[in-house]
Amino acid sequence: MLAGVMSELGTPHATARASAWRARPAAQQPAYPDAGELAAVSADLRSRPPLVFAGEVDSLRKLMAKASKGEAFVLMGGDCAESFADNTALNIRLKVQTILQMAAVLTYGASTPVVKIGRMAGQYAKPRSADTETRDGLTLPSYRGDSVNSHEFTLQARVPDPHRMLDAYLRSGTTLNLIRAFTMGGYADLREVHSWNRGFTANPAYSRFESLAEEIDRAMRFMEAAGVDFDALRQVDFYAAHEALLLEYEDAMIREDSRSGRLYDTSAHLLWVGERTRGAEDAHVALLEGVHNPAGVKIGPTTTPAQLIDLIDHLNPDGDPGRLCIITRMGAGRIRQLLPPLVETVQADGRPVTWITDPMHGNTITADNGFKTRRFEEIMDEVRGFFEVHRALGTVPGGIHVELTGDDVTECLGGGEHIDEAGLAERYETLVDPRLNHQQSLEMAFEVAEMLRS
Repeated sequence: MLAGVMSELGTPHATARASAWRARPAAQQPAYPDAGELAAVSADLRSRPPLVFAGEVDSLRKLMAKASKGEAFVLMGGDCAESFADNTALNIRLKVQTILQMAAVLTYGASTPVVKIGRMAGQYAKPRSADTETRDGLTLPSYRGDSVNSHEFTLQARVPDPHRMLDAYLRSGTTLNLIRAFTMGGYADLREVHSWNRGFTANPAYSRFESLAEEIDRAMRFMEAAGVDFDALRQVDFYAAHEALLLEYEDAMIREDSRSGRLYDTSAHLLWVGERTRGAEDAHVALLEGVHNPAGVKIGPTTTPAQLIDLIDHLNPDGDPGRLCIITRMGAGRIRQLLPPLVETVQADGRPVTWITDPMHGNTITADNGFKTRRFEEIMDEVRGFFEVHRALGTVPGGIHVELTGDDVTECLGGGEHIDEAGLAERYETLVDPRLNHQQSLEMAFEVAEMLRS
């Protein structure tokens, strides 16, 4: 629901706050060849309707506050980088279905409310380790996501094109529209858990979910016999999130809520800054400082306690519950050593944060056959380490942040199907980072549910 009418930035104070990032260092930005064309596209975006609304964003902040206290658990999942070509109804449905299945496992298996957030409807830009890529002696700009350029290795495809931001906006809007239809129209009803598994039942690994669905069915029948009103189960709240990487796009999507006077980045409900762009004095943090959305910041092995406090000072100086989530990406072999001093520092500071683990990015390897991949067991070991650290310190493990797809791709090693290096070539479809497939995602959910119960 809309908490107030979203308008273009109207007051000088609001305009100044929204544009403060322009005076800061800005990493990972495309080198557009025509500044005038970029300005025209930005002006076009600024005139378009918001993709999300103030009331939705405020509702998510309340849920994130609950997760920080252990009263809910955050499940954030989706593509490493969405692509225009895969922006189809089927792919969207399969991703939503996978997240709903994982949420059902966590909710029923651990008696825990789950905050469902998709890395969807806007994850069209990706940071890169280098500005250029060289193949067979030819050097071209790096692929930075479909909202910037194309994955094809030609000069025409790789030159950043600002008009792609308009395409990303339109595709994000249609994705959100379809997500709302699925989650508000009865498809997400817990009484439909069996239907979510259709098309996957040929794989014996899904028998565990089928057993869970039978248990949920029995619970539903009991509650129906007891006269429980099921209207609340017909719909679920499902939120969208992406990395706030492309600054011109995010800036163009900022709107002022006429009722509260707050600024919201209406491209998504939650936005995060990544490990490469988290400088407390840099542009990406400055942009998120100026908006009321829940904000996330990814921290890796090089993060110091002082840097973390500096980030809290910038992104949540007043300690508002639900405003800031810290997304850790340490690597399975380092999390038990590196995370405790950071958690202890925040614990001593006293301002609330929601701790979330990203067990994917710290565990990326290159297989002998050249495929960029991750081992499922290492991913799960980082999740276990995350829980162990928080349980030992008396703090709350608030959620997981994973790259996944609803398809049966073969991009991560291991899991119940025992994908090996030779098997990676069968269905390796990602444009950037390897994702958990549908089965591996469910396996993770069952293991995390057990961690939440213990």
